Amino acid sequence: MWITQQSSEAEFDGMDAVNFIIERAHAESDRKLVLLPVGKLTNIALALEKDPSIASKVRIVWLGSNYPDPGEYNQDDDTSALQYMLDAKVDFEIALVRYDKPSGTDAVRALLSEIEEKMPGMGPTISEPVTGRHGNEFTTFGDYSISLFRNIDEYHGDPPSRALYDMAAVAIVKNSSWAVPSDIPSPQLVDNTWIGRPDNSHEITIWENFDKEKILQDFFHSMENYSLDTAAE
Repeated sequence: MWITQQSSEAEFDGMDAVNFIIERAHAESDRKLVLLPVGKLTNIALALEKDPSIASKVRIVWLGSNYPDPGEYNQDDDTSALQYMLDAKVDFEIALVRYDKPSGTDAVRALLSEIEEKMPGMGPTISEPVTGRHGNEFTTFGDYSISLFRNIDEYHGDPPSRALYDMAAVAIVKNSSWAVPSDIPSPQLVDNTWIGRPDNSHEITIWENFDKEKILQDFFHSMENYSLDTAAE
């Protein structure tokens, strides 16, 4: 299996991230390390393969999958890593995407008009501006978010809106009441088709039916009433 081959090499792509995950997982704490991948699962699978002892020390909440339907960007980017996670005895949770369906993170959407109304100047102000993806310089995330929304190529729905996938996944870690969890026997993914394993004693958690209004309300409130973490200073 390529994951085993990769993790056994002296150097490999993503090695720094893998070693960092292992280091943080072993750090003294009264709770599990929460890993919140909003992309493919490669580095986490490599970390578990390299040091299986971290499995009991981490909680993985992954943004991905249209389960039980096929496809989805983060899933398709590394199906081998996903299957490794489904077989690993580790706390694995999926914040489902489910494109164009009301039950996934795709349903947590914002309008351009909402962003233009609520986000100007929001968030901490930095002293040195950064250049945005589409040009111009910004000193607050609020102003930059407006630029991002104004330059989105595709909007969907009526009225047209943009899904905030990543933010919805983070939100349920902050408040688990903002979506509905279900524990299911860990399935298999074979040729991009989900196959149930009803007799599998190992379960994973899927999150669906996200509370869009509460998630967005909390986001806007947090941007206006932010609190900086000074623990590292």
